[in-house]
This record gives sequence, C-alpha cells and structure tokens, in this order.
Amino acid sequence: MSYHDIYNGWKADPEGFWMEAAEAIDWVEKPSKALFDDNAPLYEWFVDAKVNTCWNAVDRHVAAGKGDQTAIIYDSPITGRKEHISYADLQSRVSHLAGALQAKGIEIGDRVIIYMPMVPQAVEAMLACARIGAIHSVVFGGFAANELAVRLDDAAPKAIIAASCGLEPGRVVEYKPLLDGAIDLAEHKPEFCIILQREEHPIELTEGRDYDWYEVQDGVTPADCVPVAGNHPAYILYTSGTTGAPKGVIRPTAGHLVALNWTMKNIYNVDPGDVFWAASDVGWVVGHSYICYAPLIHGNTTIVFEGKPVGTPDAGTFWRVISEHNVRSFFTAPTAFRAIKRDDPKGELIKDYDISNLRALYLAGERADPDTIEWAQDIMGVPVYDHWWQTETGFTIAGNPAGIEALPVKIGSPTVAMPGYDVQILSDEGHQLGANELGAIAIKLPLPPGTLPNLWNAEDRFKKSYLNTFPGYYETGDAGMIDDEGYLYIMARTDDVINVAGHRLSTGGMEEVLAAHPDVAECAVIGVTDALKGQLPVGFVCLSKGVNRQHDEIASECVTLVRDRIGPVAAFKLALVVDRLPKTRSGKILRATMVKIADSEEFKMPATIDDPVILDEIKAALQTIGYAKA
Repeated sequence: MSYHDIYNGWKADPEGFWMEAAEAIDWVEKPSKALFDDNAPLYEWFVDAKVNTCWNAVDRHVAAGKGDQTAIIYDSPITGRKEHISYADLQSRVSHLAGALQAKGIEIGDRVIIYMPMVPQAVEAMLACARIGAIHSVVFGGFAANELAVRLDDAAPKAIIAASCGLEPGRVVEYKPLLDGAIDLAEHKPEFCIILQREEHPIELTEGRDYDWYEVQDGVTPADCVPVAGNHPAYILYTSGTTGAPKGVIRPTAGHLVALNWTMKNIYNVDPGDVFWAASDVGWVVGHSYICYAPLIHGNTTIVFEGKPVGTPDAGTFWRVISEHNVRSFFTAPTAFRAIKRDDPKGELIKDYDISNLRALYLAGERADPDTIEWAQDIMGVPVYDHWWQTETGFTIAGNPAGIEALPVKIGSPTVAMPGYDVQILSDEGHQLGANELGAIAIKLPLPPGTLPNLWNAEDRFKKSYLNTFPGYYETGDAGMIDDEGYLYIMARTDDVINVAGHRLSTGGMEEVLAAHPDVAECAVIGVTDALKGQLPVGFVCLSKGVNRQHDEIASECVTLVRDRIGPVAAFKLALVVDRLPKTRSGKILRATMVKIADSEEFKMPATIDDPVILDEIKAALQTIGYAKA
C-alpha cells in the first residue's frame, strides 16, 4: 500500500486504523474501542484497556525467546567504556530496581524524578518505574538547582533517582550539590533518593535519605509488571513555558505504546533486531521516545551514547558508532551536523569508517537548513529525512514514511503529515489558507494516540496554551505553509514570523539563504524592533573552521545574498559574525532571548542554556550596530 492509501484509510476510519495498530501490543485487557471523546475537547485513547509498558518493552521479548538479543549498547567515548546488555539482562536489572522501589513504598501513581546522565541505568530507572506503575519525570542531568526544585514542587515525587555526576569533555558535573540545593529550595521533600555512584566522582551519601543504587537492591524480591489503565500517565516531561514556569506534558500509557511501536517500521524503517540510534539525551522527549521506549517496544537494539558530535574525541565519533555497532537508522538534531560540518567541512573523517549498513539519517528538533541536509547527503551517501514533531506530541507530526513508501525529498520540508494528524494552515482569524500561503500551523482535533491529553495539574493552562486560539484545533506554535502537493514547510515559530512594514516574513527563510553561504557553518535571524518598519531582521553567522577572511566582507556578502534571493522587501541590512550562538543543551538556538537582548528588555536566564557567557557576547555584538543598549 502507498502512503496516500494508508493516510486516506486513517482519515476514513480513524478508529479502525488505531485499533489495528493496537494489535501489535500485548494487552492484559484489550481496549473496547480506540477514541474516548465524551470530555471533548479533551480526548483520550484506549482508556478501558489494561497494559504494562515494561512488559511490552522488555519481558515479552524474553518470553518470545529473544532474551539473548542485545537490548542496549552503551558507548561512552568520554570514559572509554562500552557494554552490551541483553533483553534477559535488562529484565533482571529492571525487575530488581523496581523491587527496591516497591520495598521503599513506591506504588502505582507515585511520582519518581530521574536526574541522570547518559548511562544505561537512566533507561533502567525509567523502565523500573513503568514496571510498577510509578510515573517518572526525567529532568536533564545537571539542570540548575532552582529548576529542579520547581519540578519537585510541581510533580511532588516520593523519590529521586540520581547519579553522583555527569561527564562532559574535560570536566565532571557534580550532581550532589545541585540535588541537595534543589531539595533545600523545594517545599516538597522526597522521602528518599537512590544514587548511582560513578567511579569518576563518588560522593558522600546523606544518611537516612540517600541509598546506594546497588545496596538498595540487595536481597529484594524482583517486581512483577503491574497492569495500569490505558490513560494512566507513563510519565511527566517538563517543557519550557511562555510564563517561565515549565509545563508538565503528560504521556498516556496505552496510546504511547501503540503510536511509538507503529513509527519504528513505518517511519524509521527498521525491523525487530535492527540497531537504531537516536543521538539525544534521556532528559529530552527524543530520549524518552527513541532511546528508551520505541526501540525496545519494537524489539530493536538501542544505543545509549555518552559523548558529543565533536570533541569526543573528534568530529568522526558519529561515524565510528554507526560503523562499529551496525546502525541501520540514525536520528539526531541538525545542530549536531552543523557542529561536525564546522569542524570537518570536507567530511574527511568519514573516510576512515564503513557506514554502508546505514539506511537513512533522520533530523528533528529544529529547522534543518538545506545546506546542512545537502552536506550530510553528500558525505554520507544516504537519504536525509527531516521530520517535525514536538515534546507535546511524542512522535512525528510530519515526516517521510520510509517504511511504507520513501517519498521524494523536498529539501526544506519535513514532507507530509503522518496518519493521526490533520495538519492545516490557518490565518490569525482561524480561517484555512490555501496552498503556499504562510500562516499558523494547527492540527484538527483529536490528536492521535500517545500525544498529550492534558498538562499535569494544569488543565486551564493546557486549554489556554494549545486549544483556545483556534477552537477545534491544537495550536502548534509554529508557522509555515503547505504546497500544492501536500508537503509541509515549517518556516519559524509563530513568534519568529516578523512584520516588516506590513509584510509577514519568515526568519527561517532568511536563515536558509544565509546557511547557503560557503563560509557559514550556522546562523540565526531575529526580528528587532524598528520605529519606522515595525521590525527589522538581524542575522548572526558563525564561520566554518579555517575561514580567515575579513568579517565585514562576509557580512556584506550575506546581506547581498538575502536581498538577491528574498528581495528588498526583507529589508535585510544587518549581519554580524559571531563565534557561537546561544543554545539550549538540546541544541535549540535561543532566538527569543536574543530578541529581548536586542530590544534592551529584561529577560529571565533560560534554565536550559548551555553557556550563559554567550549572551554577553551576543549583547556586545548587537551594541556595535546600535542595539542592546546598556
């Protein structure tokens, strides 16, 4: 069947489509129907089912005789350690940790915060919670104490599972002071903490509160899988909110299982037993969906990689992992490839490795500029599929369904909507726009299984953030257009569509042009306030390694490039060469913060910022052109 047959089949019979997909899951009690819409516009899926996530991700593979298959490959170029963990080993580890949690009083519905680096025990902790019906909330390891405290107060966890440290190239990130600081700051106090002591930095445990990872499991009875209702929250994942307070995205158990399992073959084109690698972190949604849950539910081997795209030890580390572990499908963020391209512009290092086992590269997490996609295609020799989704959705909204039918790639587009998503482009007034018209990207309700049904303890905020702007639709917060062949283009966050003298322009479109300059490794465009035109675009460009030309000359070429390709209407006159761009730890560029700096507004330091010093560098650069006044 073609993609169009399957998509149209879903549209004609959504219930039948998702009930058929649900056949691939092991149920304790099967759902009687797919959609529960009696509380619309709050929709839920498979509510009356009984199921266990950990059984589907671990135990059923062992029961099917696949216990010897590798479930997790741990590869840490930072420590030099590698480990293969079979499904049978994983079952033993997870059931013992789950037994330790039960012995300390953790029951179905209790929350557990997980604060871990990229080690297999992070995945084991997630699965152990799922095994006994506890609701986990993973917080990115090394997050500031204040931000961790905010999440403690919102989720009210009974326990925290943490490590003694995280490891970055050349430095140790001590978790204990951050953990202690967060517990001191929070009004809600956990009953106990379980700490994985890493040999690189063991710590002194707080007596009566902290328990050693291994000692707490001594002599416990391994836990069996506990069935939960279909709409039981598998986890809470906090994502940044416009008010500064994080939003707790809820992931419902049954829909999560059904949707993620469907994606592994149909989108990522892997079969059970294949090695799948998502180079992300368990602290982000990609780590939840595609390091931990989806590959294991589908019976794949997943990779837990503790390293960076460059510097551990060089820009060839991705090629080594793909070659050494026989990776079939690889998923990462465009920013990782921009870092590799900046360090190794000609792709020389890939020549040292055989990556012929790789079928495709998948990019998501931010806009993938055409230059990066073309560079990756050229040096890797495989298709590069951009695809688009959000923390809130948990899996692909628009992508290339390579396991059904590899559609022609249009560079700049994440291709087409996946079954479950009726994606439309709306005007500010909520009217549907025609082909190639720029507007707000919205999804007609209901959203598919596995997407957020609500926010944790914040239903009003859920409605205000996602449902109220366009009644009957989920507001994505992104702007873009759909062409006459149904291909979606994500041009910017709606905040990044700027109004220059009455013309609505996409900063993303300008970034695509700048990225095409041969000396530019990465870039960002923001809209700054202008008394005459309302807003004006300012471009920031980082140069590739080895470029020694005059910065003024490159900036001038960038201005000419945008004016030539987009036209004088863009009013693009300002380009700044900078050493680096401010980013979150997951690689997203902090454009909204840059706008506030340019407009001399006060701003809250983003909790997820990788290096706050960069903001001072951006401010200094803006001051050279008369913005960011002191």
